[in-house]
Amino acid sequence: MGVLYDYYRAAGRDAAIADPENPRAVDEPERPVFDAVDAKSIDPHVAFGQLVALAAGVPYSIDLIDSVMLYPPPEGAPQSDEEWESLPEDSPYLDGSWIAELPVMARDALADLDDSRVPEVAGRWSEAEEFKSWSPEDRRHLFALTEQFVGLARRAKADDQLLYCWSCT
Repeated sequence: MGVLYDYYRAAGRDAAIADPENPRAVDEPERPVFDAVDAKSIDPHVAFGQLVALAAGVPYSIDLIDSVMLYPPPEGAPQSDEEWESLPEDSPYLDGSWIAELPVMARDALADLDDSRVPEVAGRWSEAEEFKSWSPEDRRHLFALTEQFVGLARRAKADDQLLYCWSCT
């Protein structure tokens, strides 16, 4: 099994990191409810970054999505090979959930995408190298996913919120 990704919006960093071990695209009692998109294998730096580049009309680069790691806290991260090797097996730095804050430009590129361009952008995104091995049906799902990302970004922008990415192995 690979890495799974949920994209969501939150009212700030404290809200974004609430209950960090649990998925965001789930509505369960006694868990924070997030406005979220279950994006499965769509990572923020490559696949999502390509969508943002297409929406913004800029060339894609791996550093386009300059995210800020919020969880586990970067200030507690190991700084040397020795520190990494001495972490306990259950350390969140080794295996668990990660939460990153995405840049305003990613939110705005998607939020500002004209409705008439959504199908064209989704079509171009579905042709990315990362999706070549996907079945035609799975690639068609990228059209709905594009609409979900655009909707999430618009709601975040309207409420002056940022987008976040929760991931886990």
